[in-house]
Amino acid sequence: MNSNARMRLMLGALAIVLTPITASAADTASSGKPQYGSWGFDAAGEDKSTKPGDDFFRYANGHWLDTHRIPADKPAVSLRLEMTDRTEARLHDMMERAAAKASHQPGDLEAKVGAFYKAFMNERRVEQLGAKPLQPEFDAVRAEGTRDALAGLMGRSQSDFEGTLFNITIDIDLKNPKQYAVLLSQGGLGLPDRDYYLEPNFTAAKAKYQAYIARLLHLVDWPDAEARAKDIVAFETEIARASWTRAQQRDPIATYNPVTIAQLQKLAPGFAWKVFLAHADLSKMNRVIVAEKTAFPKLSAIYAKTPVETLKAWIAFHIADNAAPYLSKDFTDAYFEMRDKTLAGQQQQKVRWKRAVYAVSGGDFGVGDRFGTFGTLGFGVGQLYAAKYFPPEAKAKIEALVANLKSAYRARIEKLDWMSPATKKEALKKLDTYNIKVGYPDHPRDYSKLVITDDDLIGDVRRAGAADWAFYTGRLFGPVDRTDWGMTPQTNDAYNGSLRDIVFPAAILQAPMFDANADPAINYGAIGGVIGHEMTHGFDDEGRKIDATGALRDWWTKEDAAKFEARAKRLGAQYSQFQPLPGVRVNGDLTMGENIADLGGLTLALEAYHASLNGKPAPVIDGLTGDQRVFLGWAQAWRGKVTDDFVRRQVVSDPHSPRQFRVNGVVHNIDAWYGAFDVKPGEKLYVAPAERVHIW
Repeated sequence: MNSNARMRLMLGALAIVLTPITASAADTASSGKPQYGSWGFDAAGEDKSTKPGDDFFRYANGHWLDTHRIPADKPAVSLRLEMTDRTEARLHDMMERAAAKASHQPGDLEAKVGAFYKAFMNERRVEQLGAKPLQPEFDAVRAEGTRDALAGLMGRSQSDFEGTLFNITIDIDLKNPKQYAVLLSQGGLGLPDRDYYLEPNFTAAKAKYQAYIARLLHLVDWPDAEARAKDIVAFETEIARASWTRAQQRDPIATYNPVTIAQLQKLAPGFAWKVFLAHADLSKMNRVIVAEKTAFPKLSAIYAKTPVETLKAWIAFHIADNAAPYLSKDFTDAYFEMRDKTLAGQQQQKVRWKRAVYAVSGGDFGVGDRFGTFGTLGFGVGQLYAAKYFPPEAKAKIEALVANLKSAYRARIEKLDWMSPATKKEALKKLDTYNIKVGYPDHPRDYSKLVITDDDLIGDVRRAGAADWAFYTGRLFGPVDRTDWGMTPQTNDAYNGSLRDIVFPAAILQAPMFDANADPAINYGAIGGVIGHEMTHGFDDEGRKIDATGALRDWWTKEDAAKFEARAKRLGAQYSQFQPLPGVRVNGDLTMGENIADLGGLTLALEAYHASLNGKPAPVIDGLTGDQRVFLGWAQAWRGKVTDDFVRRQVVSDPHSPRQFRVNGVVHNIDAWYGAFDVKPGEKLYVAPAERVHIW
């Protein structure tokens, strides 16, 4: 499967990594007590020796940071993301129970989940098989002798383990949001970002990657493994030079380039496009949307001049790399050393049952979303998870909070002093079209025809991947399903999608993000900030280019657009000064959308909290005002730390800023924070009123 493919085009999402588990949310909910502290905030984690105006992130979290260590089997430790391990434990219990009653080739959904889990946990059989289950893929690569035929194999990347030079996604057509379209984007890189190939500070990682390639090729008995590994790195380095940066990829106008297949062949003539699309079950398509248009001719030219033997070895390596988490110990150890330890600083591999949970339900294997829900039973697991762990009353409370945030956003837009009435009218129209989805999809995914067995792990992944891709291709020419979800209920994340939908899966609606027993100010600061964050994505530097119908259209006056861009530029300049490590800077352009969303989200959360008081004064708790508790709720939501290697990877490949700047970079632009914590000139985070950035 193509490890870089995006199964859904998401305009915004929170960044999530795994962390240790503590008490069960169900236990705290039933006790009637908040999970953290006496009112939802863990004050014992504060560092009162730090002034809020010098480092608010540390003020709220410093003692916790000093006393918690990153576990050996993770690249991070975090209070907020204990939710992920809590969900993991629930999924583990579900799968163990399902496995206990699963037959060899079950028919119902729960038993299929159990059989898939059993296949992963049957380590003895996995070790016996080694790489044998991949023999059909390797035989196909060896049998092909032309570049055109190899392009056909790449077309299988959505339904099998092959890599591809060009990623394929099926999503909403942004110029005609009533229909789906096939989107093509640059691919081909095995490292997280082009910078890993081109920047000298990643030289060591690049060398380890070449050794990793050679190691996997040796394991699958590919001839001349060392020489081919060197050739593959050289090939991918050329791809990196031709590729757009991640900041460039964020522009929805620049990445919307519809072409016919004939035009595509002229644009990038060195690649067998018809063969490629036919093997992706897209032979009926006569129109596709190209993302990085200027990169495509360069990439196809690189492909056309690269020796066939190099291309074959490259495809073979990516097959082994994509399948490695499901193979024998020699593969999983190599995968861990490269993907988790070298690239993220994780020191120890996860135990097998945890890897099994993610193999079946979707998620990651330590560093990032290698497969997402692809090649899994993700939405089937989510159906079972939500039925057991997300009661209707929780959904009702979140929907009420969402309504308050939406009202606050409307009030903010109406009061904006820099936006004209014409643009405000369009903005309010778009806000009214938002479809808020909470907990789980209304319509479950159908897995009735999917064959799962308890002794064929690679086959299970392969068949699940093929079924998933068939789901997307099967609806390509039908009406757009506005009830669709691009994230499973068990995912600890949220997103603002191309359907003008804002989605909050069940798994994110846990403490510390949302605690039914906590002080409302904490919930507004945490989940309220996230809800506002996702709403703001529809109006960030990308989202503002999409109108109320979901179409890619400029609905702003030129004057308003210029004012917005000036404010966004100032915000980007602030973030570009932040250094999470000495000499390592945040990329203000890459993180622009998420930074705008964070600022808008917390601003909206504070106003929504004020509105929820219905004119009454906020209570004072432990000497803290309501405003102070809202800000502390946001800071606690980001309590955590990651390895240095993870940070280096994040700043070049992740559109989210490191967590300390998702706190400090936001609060110092909100006027109310200064009054709440008596922040004065001369303190490190102090920004003069005229220099503070206010957008939404």
